[in-house]
Amino acid sequence: MKKIVILFSTAGLIALLFSCNLEKEVDIALPDYNSRYVVECYLEPGKPITLLLTRSAPYFEPFPELNQDFLSKLLVDSAEVSINYNGVDISLENQLIINPLTSKVYNYYSSVIVPFDTIRPFELSITTQDGQTISATTNLLPIVPIDSVVVQFAEEDTLARVLTYITDNPAQHNYYRRTLHESSLDSTAVQDFSVDDRFAEGVLVFGTGFNYAEGDTLIMTIFHIDKPYYDFLESLTGAVGANGNPFAQPSPILSNLEGTAGAIGIFTGLSYDRLMIVVRR
Repeated sequence: MKKIVILFSTAGLIALLFSCNLEKEVDIALPDYNSRYVVECYLEPGKPITLLLTRSAPYFEPFPELNQDFLSKLLVDSAEVSINYNGVDISLENQLIINPLTSKVYNYYSSVIVPFDTIRPFELSITTQDGQTISATTNLLPIVPIDSVVVQFAEEDTLARVLTYITDNPAQHNYYRRTLHESSLDSTAVQDFSVDDRFAEGVLVFGTGFNYAEGDTLIMTIFHIDKPYYDFLESLTGAVGANGNPFAQPSPILSNLEGTAGAIGIFTGLSYDRLMIVVRR
């Protein structure tokens, strides 16, 4: 009985300590933040060339008002931006463009249409107004087609799951990004993740839960992506998770950009297959 009394006494002491007001505010002196250039450029065959060049901002600063002053501080203007393809330099003009389909904003644009060429590389070159340089190289990858989409209704239920099948080449190390939208592409994706094919055996299946009723519209997209874009997406997910967790280690953004500017971001091609279905029994 003595041992039991001691254990209960210790537990009571711990409870007493936690019940005390031990809260204390601590001011932490954060180092000065050095803003970096951020580049996003996605080459989509059959579409004009667009690029977003911005500055990063401190995480702990109050979120600014979304006005013209905010845009002028965020967007980096007056840079020389070009993409070399097949020996020709394609200059991008500094103008604000909004994609009506995705609602994404870009501040550099060329009306030149991106060709579907999986052989020749695309080379990005940026010189900012302060003389810093940013460069990167990428290639378009072949499209991996969606083989089939299977709708399976649960027994004695009105809801179905949707399975998307693709054939993976086991002789290559491939990377994919899967997105799933409901109703339209301008909605937030209900699935958006990247995978590699290390554990695939020729076939990859992307599924959903039993969430969809007859008549629902779904849009499945399978992007065939390169390793730099896969690493960028995975590091971005890790960084978002680390920012919301006080116990997590900082997670740097992995980038395929080079040059004196020390910029972060991605320059890559978008090769994808997309299929829209209406759920039917």
